[in-house]
Amino acid sequence: MRRPAGLRPVGRLWHAATVAIALGVLAPVVSLVWLALGADLTHWTHLATHVLPEAALNTALLLAGVGALTLLVGTGCAWLVATCDFPGHRWLQWALLLPLAMPTYIVAFAYLDLLHPLGPVQGAIRWALGYDSPRQFRLPDLRSMGGAVFVLGMVLYPYVYMTARAMFVTQPAHLMEAARLLGEGRWGAFRRVALPLARPALAVGLSLALLETLNDIGASEFLGVNTLTVAVYTTWITRSDLAGAAQIAIAMLLMVVALVLLERHGRRHQRFGSAQRMRAVTPRRLQGPAALGATLAALLPVLIGFVAPAAYLVWETIKRLRLGGGVSPALIGSLGNTLAVALGVTVLAVAAGLVVAWATRQPPGALTPRRWPARAASLGYALPGTVLAIGLLTPALAADAGVATLFGLPGLPLMSLGVVLVVACTIRFLAMPVGGIEAGLSRIPASLEQAARLLGESPLGTLRRVHLPLLRPALSAGALLVFVDAMKELPATLLLRPADFDTLATWLYAEAARGTYEEGAIAALLIVLAGLLPVALLARTPVSGAAVQADDITPHP
Repeated sequence: MRRPAGLRPVGRLWHAATVAIALGVLAPVVSLVWLALGADLTHWTHLATHVLPEAALNTALLLAGVGALTLLVGTGCAWLVATCDFPGHRWLQWALLLPLAMPTYIVAFAYLDLLHPLGPVQGAIRWALGYDSPRQFRLPDLRSMGGAVFVLGMVLYPYVYMTARAMFVTQPAHLMEAARLLGEGRWGAFRRVALPLARPALAVGLSLALLETLNDIGASEFLGVNTLTVAVYTTWITRSDLAGAAQIAIAMLLMVVALVLLERHGRRHQRFGSAQRMRAVTPRRLQGPAALGATLAALLPVLIGFVAPAAYLVWETIKRLRLGGGVSPALIGSLGNTLAVALGVTVLAVAAGLVVAWATRQPPGALTPRRWPARAASLGYALPGTVLAIGLLTPALAADAGVATLFGLPGLPLMSLGVVLVVACTIRFLAMPVGGIEAGLSRIPASLEQAARLLGESPLGTLRRVHLPLLRPALSAGALLVFVDAMKELPATLLLRPADFDTLATWLYAEAARGTYEEGAIAALLIVLAGLLPVALLARTPVSGAAVQADDITPHP
């Protein structure tokens, strides 16, 4: 295929770097398969009999429950704020994103104390009903499959909400009007027109929510649900059975493949056609009881998924500080470790993402073999942290042995310095800067690069003097998202951290395991405050409901 004007080939060194990064992302998967297949038959028999049936069933039930709840809440709220005008409509549009700032394990941590039989919620209910003891009245135990579905669903619904709302506000009004003219009611028009058009967006949002559910370890363990992720952790750490953990991780990897296929299946028959100045749907003004009901319906997920747990964390932090306990020096050390790891992951991920995205850049619609490194480098986000940690261990130990021999160092220098942890988090979050930088590059005209090259600039000079200044917003956004996600990462950190090394996430995990909630509240609040940064970034990227221009596209079967 003839190369488009203005996009010159980069040097072999750039291509070698992109291939090396892509192979580095794929290495844990290859290592995981090799480690699992290398175990003897006894491992497989024991797992198939005693571990996998319960863990796989629990994981499947959890995925089904969370999927149903996120679809219901996310799609319902997206349709409500996209097509109706009611009190609080404008600020609820971005407030519905706030649960994204709350890691699942923090919400589980908060609700375990809030909904405890002796906690404030059940105490207030018993007082209102005139009961004196938990024996007279108590809510169902949160430590159950239902409790896990509730907690995870109310935190992860924004993934579906974001993608669904983006589709609903840009759907052409004439399609809905045609359905109404043909005799369909509002519900019928929504079910037969709006939902089929939004199916690709729903599939993407649902797959992201389910991948996060599969990656979760803290909330599932706190709530007593033995999922595959929890089984991997206990098999490796508690039973010291690495081969068994690898085999369970293979089962998780199969679930990841199934989720990716689900997302592809949701978009299998979609085609796109151009439209000429389509009108977007005009929100319908609600009044009276309908307006009040709409406000309460949109507000409830925000209260459950963000306001209640955030208020709990603030209250527990204030109590801790008032009692004179202050901030533990160990917690200060954990904060420093968290910032150091997050900063290292951010620098490495953004640099690798820039190399991959720039070296494999193509104009829209171009198909060349050199695109595969960018796609391979983005696969890490689909790998749960436990799967990634198990797969990375064997290559990391081999690299550690080589470094120790080469420099005459004792022990495992890369593991003990946290290098392996930084590499694992970089692989997991590399998709964020790659995607953001690719999007930024697609907006830079090829003529600018062509002009620079005609003036004698080298590829590196073109990148430095042309692309980098124009990519500053994409680089900043990607760095922010990677930094905050690295601060919140729990599964990979639990498995790959050096000895006596805690981050805020592992500190909170340890405190919750001991039941000392007041000690963990400060760490949880710091993580939540950091998580508000990307939510604010998302809220500043509005999806306008104004008229759709001629270059917009409308999906149709």
